[in-house]
Amino acid sequence: MSPRQPPALGSLPPTRRRLLDTIKMSGPADAAGLASTLGLTASAVRQQLSVLERDGMIVFDQVRAGRGRPRHLYRLSEAGDSLYPRAYAELTNELLEYVEESDPSLIDEIFARRRQARIERAQARMSGLGMEERVAELTRILDEDGYVADHARRDDGAFLIWENNCAIFSVALRYGQACGAEIEFIRAVLPQASVERISHMVQGAHRCAYVVTPL
Repeated sequence: MSPRQPPALGSLPPTRRRLLDTIKMSGPADAAGLASTLGLTASAVRQQLSVLERDGMIVFDQVRAGRGRPRHLYRLSEAGDSLYPRAYAELTNELLEYVEESDPSLIDEIFARRRQARIERAQARMSGLGMEERVAELTRILDEDGYVADHARRDDGAFLIWENNCAIFSVALRYGQACGAEIEFIRAVLPQASVERISHMVQGAHRCAYVVTPL
């Protein structure tokens, strides 16, 4: 019997999509925690988790703390994680290999040109905006690009931007220029701020995160 083909992310019922998004953005979680985050009953969440597990989109790990029953911490399976954009990573890596074989110096130029094109598109959308509005618009741009992005303002006036999915993860693992271009892009479209990467998926973190400090 062939394995069940997972549906497209956008075709899922809203509650299941919210559960997957929450696990993707926050990491492994139990049913009670997910219920609290989404404002649902634990029984409703367990019912939806059961369907997602049946469809192969999530798995769980048993974590024992003390003498009580072990907690089930749910996380995305490989199939569930693959529902989020990967930007045709295998094809991209293959093409970049051909370029690198022909002229290694062209790799830097390719990433630089991509970075500049993104900067120009973002600047056109962010023209005339204040810092907080620029951060919000940048987050929307990153989200549209497949990074499942979010942001928040800290008490000290700085902003946090999270990328919960790396749309070019396989490329970034092989070509460090991809990660360099990403932070340079963010710095270029937020020229009145200092931008520091504080969490990096390529180095094993759950997400990429940036602190944006207005100057």
